[in-house]
Amino acid sequence: MSTLAERLTDIIDHERDRQVGFLAAIVRMPSDNPAGDCAPHAEATARLIEALGFTVERHAVPEELVRANGMVSATNLIVRHRFGDGPVVALNAHGDVVPPGEGWTHDPYGAEIVDGWMYGRGVAVSKSDFATYLWALIALKESGAALGGTVELHFTYDEEAGGEIGPGWLLREGLSRPDYALSAGFSYGVVNAHNGCLHLEVEVNGRSAHAAKPFTGIDALEAANHVLSALYSWRKGLAARISAIAGIGSPQMTVGLIRGGINTNVVPDRITFRLDRRMIPEENPVEVEAELRAVIAAAAQEFPEARVEVRRILLATPLTPTPASERLSETLCRHASAVMGETVKAVGVPLYTDARLYAAAGVPTVLYGAGPRSIEEANAHRADERLPLADLTRATKVVARTLAELLGAAPDA
Repeated sequence: MSTLAERLTDIIDHERDRQVGFLAAIVRMPSDNPAGDCAPHAEATARLIEALGFTVERHAVPEELVRANGMVSATNLIVRHRFGDGPVVALNAHGDVVPPGEGWTHDPYGAEIVDGWMYGRGVAVSKSDFATYLWALIALKESGAALGGTVELHFTYDEEAGGEIGPGWLLREGLSRPDYALSAGFSYGVVNAHNGCLHLEVEVNGRSAHAAKPFTGIDALEAANHVLSALYSWRKGLAARISAIAGIGSPQMTVGLIRGGINTNVVPDRITFRLDRRMIPEENPVEVEAELRAVIAAAAQEFPEARVEVRRILLATPLTPTPASERLSETLCRHASAVMGETVKAVGVPLYTDARLYAAAGVPTVLYGAGPRSIEEANAHRADERLPLADLTRATKVVARTLAELLGAAPDA
C-alpha cells in the first residue's frame, strides 16, 4: 500500500499540465498595481477556481477604502475546504503585480515557456503560489486521507500597495481566524523573518520668484537638497547596524521619488520626495521614525524660511521568529529537504511581505512557495520575471505534505 506522501506525489505529478495551464491563464491577465484596478483579475481567477469544483467567496473591498490606499478596485478571494475538526490553516498569495517596465525579451503577459521556465510578470511574485496552494489542496482532497481541520486559500490583491486592504482587511473584518498561516515564498528556504518598512513623504514649501531675481523668493529645491544631503550622509551609518538573523543584513534607506518645480525660469516653490526606510527585525519602528524625523528637522533648521512637513505613508512592521511559528518552520523545512533533495533551512529576507499582517494578528506565520533560489534568479520586479516549473511541482508537494501533517497525518505517512 502506498504512503500518503507517495499518493500526494502521484496526484501532483498527474495534475502538472493542468496546474501549469492555470498559472499561465492568470499570468496572461494583467493586474498591475499601480494602477491597481485588480477586481477584474480576481473575478476571472474566481471563475477558473470554480471550474475546478471549489466554492469561491468574493470579498469586495469598499470603494472609499480602496481609493484611500491608492488603488482603483480590489476583491479578495477566499476558498475554504473543511476536512473535519481541527486547526485552520490559511495560505496567502497576492495577485497584484508591479508594472512590467522596460527591457523584456519575452511578452510580460505571454506566459511563454522556454527551457522549463515560464516567463511573465507576476509568475514568481506571486501568482505562482495561487497554483501552488490550490493544487496542494486538490491533492489533499483527492488523496482520500483522513484529516482534521480546514484549509483556507486567501488570494488577495494589494501587496504592492501595502497589504492593508488584502490580508489586513480580511483579518480585521473577522472573515478569517486561522491558527496558522503560510505566505507566498520561494522553494529553497523557509522564511521566518523579514524586514519592516517605513515610507515617509517630505514636503518642502518655499516661495516662487522670477529667475531674474531669485533672491526675492524662497528656493524650496535648495532647502530640499540640504535635507537630502543630510539624509544621505546619515545613511552611511546604517551599515554598522547588522541583524543577528541570517539573510537580513543591515537597514537601508532609499529616496525613490521626487517631484516639484514650476518652470525652468521660476524659483521652485514646492518640492516633495518620498523615502523608503527598511527596518531589521531588531529595530523598533517608533524609534526608527523618530530618528528619521529628527535628521530631517535638524537639516531644515538651516533654511528657517522654508516650511518642511513630514507625513507617514506606510508602516510595515518586521516579521520575527516566535516559538509559536517554530512548528510550522520545522515541518516545512523537513518536507522541503526531502522533496528538494538538499537541506532547506529557515532564513530571513530583507524584504517586507503580507506575512507580517498575519503575525501581527497573533497567527504563527512563515513564507514558503514556488520559486528559484533568489529574487535575483527569478528576476522579481525586473524584466523577464521567470519561474522554473520544476520548482512549482516540487513546492506543491512540500506544501501538500506539510498541510497533511498539520491536519493530523503522521509525519511519515
